[in-house]
Amino acid sequence: MNSPLSEVRTLRFLGAADTVTGSKFLLTQSDHSLLIDCGLFQGTKEVRLRNWERPPVEAATLKGVVLTHAHLDHSGYLPALFRGGYRGQVFATEGTHSLCRILLPDSGHLQEEEADYANRKGYSKHTPALPLYTEEEAWKSLEHFSSIASGKPFDIGPFRVTLRHAGHILGASSALVQLGGRRRILFSGDLGRPFHPLLRTPEPPPDAEVMVLESTYGDRIHDDQGALSVFAEAIARTAGRGGVVIIPSFAVDRTEVVLFYLRRLQLEGQIPRLPVYVDSPMALAALRLYQNAIVSADPDMKPDVVGKPEILKPDELIEVKTVDDSISLNARSGPMVIISASGMATGGRVLHHLANRLPDKRNTVILVGYQAEGTRGRSLLDGAPSVKMLGRYVPVAADIVNIPAFSVHADQSEIIRWLKTAASTPEVVYLVHGDHTAAKTLRQKITMELGWNVVVPHHLERVRLD
Repeated sequence: MNSPLSEVRTLRFLGAADTVTGSKFLLTQSDHSLLIDCGLFQGTKEVRLRNWERPPVEAATLKGVVLTHAHLDHSGYLPALFRGGYRGQVFATEGTHSLCRILLPDSGHLQEEEADYANRKGYSKHTPALPLYTEEEAWKSLEHFSSIASGKPFDIGPFRVTLRHAGHILGASSALVQLGGRRRILFSGDLGRPFHPLLRTPEPPPDAEVMVLESTYGDRIHDDQGALSVFAEAIARTAGRGGVVIIPSFAVDRTEVVLFYLRRLQLEGQIPRLPVYVDSPMALAALRLYQNAIVSADPDMKPDVVGKPEILKPDELIEVKTVDDSISLNARSGPMVIISASGMATGGRVLHHLANRLPDKRNTVILVGYQAEGTRGRSLLDGAPSVKMLGRYVPVAADIVNIPAFSVHADQSEIIRWLKTAASTPEVVYLVHGDHTAAKTLRQKITMELGWNVVVPHHLERVRLD
């Protein structure tokens, strides 16, 4: 039976539909609205420009914002939402809150730096170039966070929300939302992997009539053992010719996973004991959080890693904290490993290392995660002979090695395995966070194996939930 017009319940895809990034899902019940995730669009210029468009919802009318986790494509638009008039609360786990205190101010700082650099070098089409938001605005948005325990329901107006462990990064959750005591919608967030070296396996899906499911790796299977071999061989080969290994890495979780495997491969004798530089203040701050979570037996952590913070410390781990120390790395010769953000080479200190090392064929760049279309990382992955950064084109002579298995996103087989543990069959599954091929392939796979009703929604599409 259809609900009266005053009780119409809808879901609108304000982001992460037709693209991987920009996670924003708007739930509406009569005159109440709730935003699940508030992420930045990343990737191609066409997609990034959406960050500057007026959101199709009045920020001041929102009852609340729920974050599934801290990655910027899920949280990075928050300061802009507050700039636009939002004054409510942001609900997230303690782990997500802690990581956002690292990621959001850094995002604002980088945007200010990039705008300033563009103004000084004169390569922006806008005069003056402006940041989407500032570091100060990011800090102000963090004053509105409320930390929520996993597994404990809480109410935001007519919406009852329960955050459930998702295993993707520290604090990552799926969000189960119950509307008016009736309809249940599960937002998977970014679904983690059952074989993450540090984090517990994602909780099985609960009863839900509607599921909003990520599909980032919906067309791929991770080859973990093969990936480790490729990783070790690339490092050993580069070290043998005196080169430098550059690893553009997401500051949160990916850096920790890379350090874990570097230590393991060193102990097994598969790679030489090289200096390993972590050149990212944000990554170093996140590393502290992970180490503390391991020591304190955080419930996100696997029991077998609790009390062992040394598992994230390969031999000769050097923390690069200052800009001067980062610049001095450019004068150092190999062999050595440099881990630096950002993971898709869209900004951060890694740009200066790439600009300096890409023209030298002795060096290697190892890509250890998803590279969205329109990013420099994707250009390197696609074999571009040169890449534009810092206002100029840099020739690519270094080896480019892709290791997608280091991703902390579930692959196709892991997503299917997770769905098979669901408490019930949903009426409909909406696939988001995937490019066209990934989403289409996963839709076909779910339909064939499970017989479920699966839809790939479009950007700004609105659907009824009654």
